[in-house]
Amino acid sequence: MSTRVLRLFASIVFLLPASVQAQERKAVTHEDIWLMPRVGAAAVSPDGRFAVFPVAEPAYDKDKQVSDLWLVATDGKSAPRRLTQTRTPESGPTWSADSKRLAFTAKRDGDEADQIYVLDVAGGGEAQRVTQISTGARLPKFSPDGTRIAFTSNVHPDARDDAHMRKIVEEEKARKYNVRAYTSFPIRNWDQWLSETREPHALVQTLGEPQARDLFAGTAFIKQAGFAGRTTQEGSELDLAWTPDGQSLVFAATRNANRTAYDFTNTELWQIAATGGEPRRLTGGESLEGGESWSEPKFSPDGKSLYALREGRSDRVFNPTRLGALDWPAAKERPSITLPADRDVMTFVVAPNNRDLYVLSEDSGHVKLYRGASRGGEATPAFEMSSGIYLNLVGADRAAKPVLIANFDSAVSPSEVVRIDPERGGHTALTKFTAEKLAKLDMAPVEHFWFDSKRGARIHNMIVRPAGFDPAKKYPLFVTMHGGPHTMFRDTYFLRWNYHLLAAPGYVILMTNYTGSTGFGARFAQGIQGDPLEGPTLEINQAADEAIARYSFIDASRQCAGGASYGGHLANWQQASTERYRCLISHAGLINLESQWATSDITYSRERNMGGPPWESGVDWSKQNPIRYAPKWKTPVLVSVGERDFRVPLNNTLEYWSVLQRQKIESRLLIWPEENHWILQGENSRQFYGEVHQWLARWLKEGSGGE
Repeated sequence: MSTRVLRLFASIVFLLPASVQAQERKAVTHEDIWLMPRVGAAAVSPDGRFAVFPVAEPAYDKDKQVSDLWLVATDGKSAPRRLTQTRTPESGPTWSADSKRLAFTAKRDGDEADQIYVLDVAGGGEAQRVTQISTGARLPKFSPDGTRIAFTSNVHPDARDDAHMRKIVEEEKARKYNVRAYTSFPIRNWDQWLSETREPHALVQTLGEPQARDLFAGTAFIKQAGFAGRTTQEGSELDLAWTPDGQSLVFAATRNANRTAYDFTNTELWQIAATGGEPRRLTGGESLEGGESWSEPKFSPDGKSLYALREGRSDRVFNPTRLGALDWPAAKERPSITLPADRDVMTFVVAPNNRDLYVLSEDSGHVKLYRGASRGGEATPAFEMSSGIYLNLVGADRAAKPVLIANFDSAVSPSEVVRIDPERGGHTALTKFTAEKLAKLDMAPVEHFWFDSKRGARIHNMIVRPAGFDPAKKYPLFVTMHGGPHTMFRDTYFLRWNYHLLAAPGYVILMTNYTGSTGFGARFAQGIQGDPLEGPTLEINQAADEAIARYSFIDASRQCAGGASYGGHLANWQQASTERYRCLISHAGLINLESQWATSDITYSRERNMGGPPWESGVDWSKQNPIRYAPKWKTPVLVSVGERDFRVPLNNTLEYWSVLQRQKIESRLLIWPEENHWILQGENSRQFYGEVHQWLARWLKEGSGGE
């Protein structure tokens, strides 16, 4: 479908009649999931009247993909309208306090790097570029009076200003050698080699002036060996927030990133004047030993409280995230807001009354809305939900009453922007970009079931039935295993392991939230420590037995299992510990705990999970190490890895492949030269699903017997 047609569809979707002519639904194809419009996170205007959000119109050819900003009224009485229409995408939209202007990041004609643009939503007209910095600008934040914009850029610690930075870059380009040099951890993150000479800086651009001010320039703060921002999948961020008086900014940063080889590290909250200078630490102590981590600071509407996510420190690898609170401007700590069973706080909103707080958290396959109080204590569910998840919760600071905007999706409905009503319970959809395409697809809702494991744990599971389901037929079972391990199978629409696309050829999909999963309390998530593979695998296999016993349409004689990342680790432990499956699929999975620990971009948490480094007395890394059981391997396996994966590096896949070939086990190896930990490119994703379907068909087709 052409871009022009996709744009037309997005513009007229709200004009369709309420009842569309009934038609026969079909099984999901890769084209259906990949080309589905993708609705991103919204930013709500402070007055609560409007929300702006990106919509991507995907294509297999990246050059033909379109992404623009759209605007919708939060009362749900009118259709969204397109705000931008350019060849390049916009990101990080944020509103001015008067709800009249938008700032966002984009790289447009003539830009050498991403810059900040401002759009007058109230007055109309084209967006105007307000920054011109060689290192690029991202994550803009308007000052309270709207005259300045704070943003983040990666800058050399010696650079005095942008002109000096340009000179440093020219000198680097003129070098006749090419080398990466390091003196400490960390050196890599997911698929990037980190630079010892580029870290995030906070900058302030006064609107109408030619150059931004680097607040960190010349400070001793950034010269510390352990200085860095909060680590994300994309890099390192500072989480900038203007103070209510507009005279300074609060941000999150670490002083001990260089200790990651032998200690847990943490981020603290800092305050810096809007004119620059040495920052003042607001949380934590003088010691560089990792303590609690604070991140994503946000002020209450009245400016009297500062809230931030707060992750504890213990001898456990997993620690729950709470909502920390500080009086402002005293920066005195108040009691935190917690969740039942110490579940994680994911995102939060402070209500206009400054007393109520709304947070999102995982719970048994869902992401739910909880309500807490500014005085601290345990938050409680705002209402129950039986399907789907909420993400990207935002709220209007200056509205008369709470205006809560989020994305909602489920396994049978891609993400759309919604307004949540905590009083009535539930939400109202503000967008319907995916409705017409969804109407053509046969996708059954997930079904939940629980059982008590043989080890005494209560285990949550979901199954998905294939398109065209016939209860009189017998269907093969594909046991999928989620990554993490500290994540959770959700009732969600997923591109990389789409439940319905996996099921499309005629398979029942089983998803088990084994011990170690989030969404069931801190103790459940921590239960994996010291038991990296065996315990979860036993629960997954018991779940398969439970599903077979409960659902008469599952054919017990035809089972395969697979997963990616930690799910790939589990697939490889299935190889080492059982012969129940006709085949396995392992993407980005470790086969050797010791070499994974030594070559991954993160190491210390793996060491702590095992009780110490491999050479330490009394620590046994071999007991649950799949490669040590190679003589027992027999199951055919499809092995896959991205060549740019630094989290589970290529060496582990090559070790697995070498042993498989040495043991003469039927197998197929897929190496994706342009992919990282995930397969993100459209044509590669389509080929990956094709490979998975072919592999499963070979071993699960009726009467195959695995031949």
